[in-house]
Amino acid sequence: MTNHLNAKAAGKQAAAGDTMNAIVQDAYGSFDVLRFGKTARPRIAGNEVLIRVHAAGMDRGTWHMMTGRPYLLRILGFGFRRPKNNVPGIDVAGTVAAVGSAVSRFAVGDQVYGMSRGSFAEYAAAPEDKLAHKPSNLSFEQAAAVPISAGTALQALDAGRVEHGQKVLILGASGGVGSYAVQLAKSLGAEVTGVCSAGKIDLVRSLGADHVLDYATDDFADGTRRYDLIVDIGGNPKLYRLRRALTPTGTAVVVGGEEGGKWTGGFGRSLRAPLVSLFVRQRLAMLASRERASDLERLNPLLESGAVTPSIDRTYTLDEVPDAMRHLEAGHVRGKIAIRVFSGEAGS
Repeated sequence: MTNHLNAKAAGKQAAAGDTMNAIVQDAYGSFDVLRFGKTARPRIAGNEVLIRVHAAGMDRGTWHMMTGRPYLLRILGFGFRRPKNNVPGIDVAGTVAAVGSAVSRFAVGDQVYGMSRGSFAEYAAAPEDKLAHKPSNLSFEQAAAVPISAGTALQALDAGRVEHGQKVLILGASGGVGSYAVQLAKSLGAEVTGVCSAGKIDLVRSLGADHVLDYATDDFADGTRRYDLIVDIGGNPKLYRLRRALTPTGTAVVVGGEEGGKWTGGFGRSLRAPLVSLFVRQRLAMLASRERASDLERLNPLLESGAVTPSIDRTYTLDEVPDAMRHLEAGHVRGKIAIRVFSGEAGS
């Protein structure tokens, strides 16, 4: 107990350091608003953990936070004129450098992963209830590619009440969330069809999809096949097209969208889905995903067994984050991007 308390104290002293290297964002915009520089090291509250960041994950969510679009995000509290947190990044994997007085699940030196504030930095703070112990078989880069995307995929399948033997269609199957949704649906015994671009068909097949459609040439709603569950990740089909591809009592879960107006973007479709569901036999649901360690605890056995494997397109260093975001904006990413921050300790 004494050694543990001493480790806590030492970690807290480390947390009080002056500065760290980080990606800093002082305004909304494209990748050119991201700069590599120095900023204050975060302090932690009683329920928080300070993480020495080994790797961070990047996906469309970080792009939305960078651009401040749709504007609905700003109204929801992320900062109206500029980001509330000037260090971007949420997905994180690293070692515990300090723990708050109320933290009971982690100790200094533990390898963890989860959701933090400002993971594009050498240190990041995270609430205890958004972290889990890192699976030992994953590198830090692999672990950092899991939390937001895999957690969202898991929640989408939960919302869809997927069952063994069902036919599941996943729109956006080659992206961060989609690459996990394919694998998780297969692990639950579903027959999975993925929709993606022609250049990513091989990836979706390698993830275990039974069938793959090219969104440019194959119409999933042409009436030849109907699905018990559709998980729409970043797609933009009209709701009536989703219904056309469902069985009479099937379910569609709308996770997001990348088109629409500046204010609600693709969220407008998500908001309409439950309203349409009131008047039809089919169930149309929107997903407002949550950040929680309980999802990571459910994912850990699947990650450790190899049933679910992170798909990493490229790995960049911290100072290359603007280049990584440029690559993401171009729409070429297969799975996730990982950011390597620190790799000097065992297990990295």
